[in-house]
Amino acid sequence: MKFATLGVIAALAAATPALAQEPWAMPGEEAVDAYTPSDANAGATPFTGGEMLAAFNGKAGIERVVIDMLEQSFADPRSSDIFKAHDRARLQRTLIEQFCYILNGGCSYTGRDMKSTHKDMGLQVSDMNILVEHLQLAMDKEGVPFSAQNRFLAKLAPMKRDVVER
Repeated sequence: MKFATLGVIAALAAATPALAQEPWAMPGEEAVDAYTPSDANAGATPFTGGEMLAAFNGKAGIERVVIDMLEQSFADPRSSDIFKAHDRARLQRTLIEQFCYILNGGCSYTGRDMKSTHKDMGLQVSDMNILVEHLQLAMDKEGVPFSAQNRFLAKLAPMKRDVVER
């Protein structure tokens, strides 16, 4: 089964030259302009040790948190227009990678840096606050302890200067 999935991904990559340059891209992702992937693009240094990863219930918990956060963000009328304009498959994959990297889950981050990713989106503080609200609700649903939520949000907070434009 695993090899069949890899074969499908390889076939899609071969049929879609823009995705072929991104071996980490998942089927269904839209092509993006070329960039150099780097863990430094994640916008924060990872936690040390395994405490934070455990607080999120491992990689599976991270995936559930990101999926729930995105479902809320796409459905919420306060944020849906912002999110509907983006490639949901790519956004989900790169957020899972970013959170996993920051939480020291052994993942690499293949997304673009925060400044160029959010350039010209015109995001406001209120937009970021809505996303944080969705993230907090998703972490609550996953059972992430409040102290771990605060530590994680503190790691993410400095990204505000690269995300908010007005």
